[in-house]
Amino acid sequence: MKTYGFGIIGCGMISDFHAAAISELEHGQLVGVSSRNADNAKRLTDKYNVDGYSDYNELLNRSDLDIVCVCTPSGAHLEPAIAAAESGKHVVVEKPLEITLQRCDEIIQACDEADVQLCAIFNSRFTEGAELVKSTIASGRFGKLTLGDAYIKWYRSQEYYDSGGWRGTWDLDGGGALMNQSIHAIDLLQYFMGPVKSVQAFTDTLAHERIEVEDVAVAALRFENGALGVIEGTTAAYPGMFKKTEICGTKGTAILEEEDIVKWEFDPELPEDSEIREKFAQQTDTGGGASDPRAINHANHRRQLENLINGLENDASILVDGREGRKAVEIILAIYQSSREGRIVELPLQ
Repeated sequence: MKTYGFGIIGCGMISDFHAAAISELEHGQLVGVSSRNADNAKRLTDKYNVDGYSDYNELLNRSDLDIVCVCTPSGAHLEPAIAAAESGKHVVVEKPLEITLQRCDEIIQACDEADVQLCAIFNSRFTEGAELVKSTIASGRFGKLTLGDAYIKWYRSQEYYDSGGWRGTWDLDGGGALMNQSIHAIDLLQYFMGPVKSVQAFTDTLAHERIEVEDVAVAALRFENGALGVIEGTTAAYPGMFKKTEICGTKGTAILEEEDIVKWEFDPELPEDSEIREKFAQQTDTGGGASDPRAINHANHRRQLENLINGLENDASILVDGREGRKAVEIILAIYQSSREGRIVELPLQ
């Protein structure tokens, strides 16, 4: 099995998690990084002893580069992702894939045309708890799904938004508490419950200054399978709590709180249920990003990159390709449209 050379474009905070994940891959190694901010690039080049470039095209010219992780601000994913694809490199894009559906589709099309793999980072799918919930839904054990809810009551200080000129802007952040912070839970919710049929929502900016986007949002959902649901997302809930995903059906309920399963009840009860409750009670070992965006670990980034490498080696599908990565973006854009227009919005968006 070959060793894949990774590069990183954009060396802000999230690039540290990509670099750490790559460093632990059995069949991957970091070969270079690119950033317009020399200090940011130096942080990674010094730590991992790799080359740094101010122009990402120089990085893309490397013959030992196979996979590029795009870690630029959300609304600046398109250009480096397309450049990487056109250079024949496989592309990993940190969430969100992009901030409009048109820009998402342009990335997907470029990767299709270049015949390279596109991987969208939704690493919450790769926890053991999420995998268990997904497989249990597929088994039919929940019965008829009735409710699916995501609660992301996080906290970000004013200093957080002031620390980066792109944060809290429509042009580069693409939105606020939903598009930046809550998108992982929204992806997980639709991954469990299936496609969203319609949304009705309210959003507002209640606690932060000098930002263009929402810091509080609530949405009611109807899924295509008939179930209903709720999304609550905020960066204005001090001190910040673990994100929760709740799945309810006529025969069972599961509640994920970060990586912990805090509720696991089914009719009928099976012998392994008590073991599951015990095993998944103490899974979360970080702050989950609830009040500090750095308070996460890189293990699930590593698992997702391993999934990509396995897909490339075996010519197999990966769990979160570009089309999968697009789904949460569409739900969030529908929520924004519903809030803006004061009406129910149907999906898919036209």
